[in-house]
Amino acid sequence: MKKIFLFAAILIIAVSATSQAQVKGFGIGIIAGEPTGLSFKSWLSSESAVDAGLGWSFVNKGSLHIHADYLHHFGGIDVSSGNLPFYIGVGGRLKLKNEDKGNADDKIGVRVPVGITYIPASTPIDLFLEVVPILDLTPKSSMEFNAAIGIRYYIN
Repeated sequence: MKKIFLFAAILIIAVSATSQAQVKGFGIGIIAGEPTGLSFKSWLSSESAVDAGLGWSFVNKGSLHIHADYLHHFGGIDVSSGNLPFYIGVGGRLKLKNEDKGNADDKIGVRVPVGITYIPASTPIDLFLEVVPILDLTPKSSMEFNAAIGIRYYIN
């Protein structure tokens, strides 16, 4: 798993100095926090996108975390070297237990990501910071929060 993260980081750094910034295309990168793993994003328009994550949750003895969200970007702050739009979304999460470590049951939940993303003017990357309230529906209703930072490289 560490090799995948290292490869993704090297790929992002190696190509980030070329091309133009994008609010289109498909992005792949890394996310660090809760969860930590791979991040994907596909722009549907200049204001909407679908993102997904595949990572490891370190809470409650560890488990596989998979999520997908629809995001709407709005407003933001114009900066001389790019844009900082805010976003909000809705999606789902699947958290699979690690049976070897005696975890609790698998969880299915509804996510509401809220964040800000930095889109540089001259490189095909984005950087993001998000906080995500999650309402778990199974095995019992409960509320959780995730928070993470990440970077993605965009492929046209």
